[in-house]
Amino acid sequence: MMNFLERRHFLSSVVALAASGVHSNSLAQSMKWPTKPIKIVVSFPPGGLTDAYARLYAEHITAQLGVPAVVENRPGAGGIIAIDYVVKSPADGYTLLMTTSGTVGQNRVLYRKLPYNLDKDLGIIANFPSGPLVVGVSEKVPAKSMREFIEFAKKNPAAMGTYAPGSYPHMVADQTNRTEGTQIQSIHYKGESPMWIDLASNQIQIAIGSYQAFSTVQARGVRPIGVTGTYRSPKLPDVPTLVEQGFTSRLVKLEGGLPLMAPAGTPESIQKILSKVVMDGAQTERAVKLRESFAIPNKPKNLIETRREWDRDVPVWVKIAVDLGITLD
Repeated sequence: MMNFLERRHFLSSVVALAASGVHSNSLAQSMKWPTKPIKIVVSFPPGGLTDAYARLYAEHITAQLGVPAVVENRPGAGGIIAIDYVVKSPADGYTLLMTTSGTVGQNRVLYRKLPYNLDKDLGIIANFPSGPLVVGVSEKVPAKSMREFIEFAKKNPAAMGTYAPGSYPHMVADQTNRTEGTQIQSIHYKGESPMWIDLASNQIQIAIGSYQAFSTVQARGVRPIGVTGTYRSPKLPDVPTLVEQGFTSRLVKLEGGLPLMAPAGTPESIQKILSKVVMDGAQTERAVKLRESFAIPNKPKNLIETRREWDRDVPVWVKIAVDLGITLD
């Protein structure tokens, strides 16, 4: 039996944990986890939206759970290096993955041989919205709309910058070639920053990526000609969506995301805690400013809604990749 002081200490610990925002039904588990630093592995180099969200989430973990959270960038091979590392890590909540929807959606058909099974080896915890992506062209390209760029590309050599093989812009370039008869070459970069820099110097003619990364070169000779998704970017209200420009494929209507994932088998109680950190962290001033910087109007959703949307959207991404017939190995 506990004596009075022991009981008092125990109750005060419970109250402190409850005040931190952790679900009550995870309380027993949360008293044992976490007890050491948490690592967030990012499949891209520093500087882009994926990395920015990972570092913000690491701050939230540290503040809410009381253990250090560190970000480790493992770019390359279309996300395979980072994913392989995470799926082979213990399913104990101490190693997480931050990547893009394409690397865990389309890659299951883009690559014939993967060192893991994307249908079974990862579980989603949160999906951070990317907002409308900006379609930008070099100022040396006369196009002011996507249709005008396509006409330009039919008569001139043109290259599309992508932030990884199999990424969203890679899909757009390939689909445009198939439906419009263009021969746009896809140039793959390790992340967004070098892609936009090369667009500003006209080494490539078109690119698609986050508003924040685009904005770093907008004044250096890059013109927006459209945005992806079904609504305009809050930062570019005068730039029409590709849908508004008459493009109706499912690809241009989709809004990508930055999924936070854990190895399959990670205890449900830990996943709930990690999801709660996401939800609470989304309300902070830093999170609001990050979304404003990247022109993202939407916040991540809770664990149940995230799983529901993931199960709905992944088959669509996979079907698009199958229909395009792209293989990367």
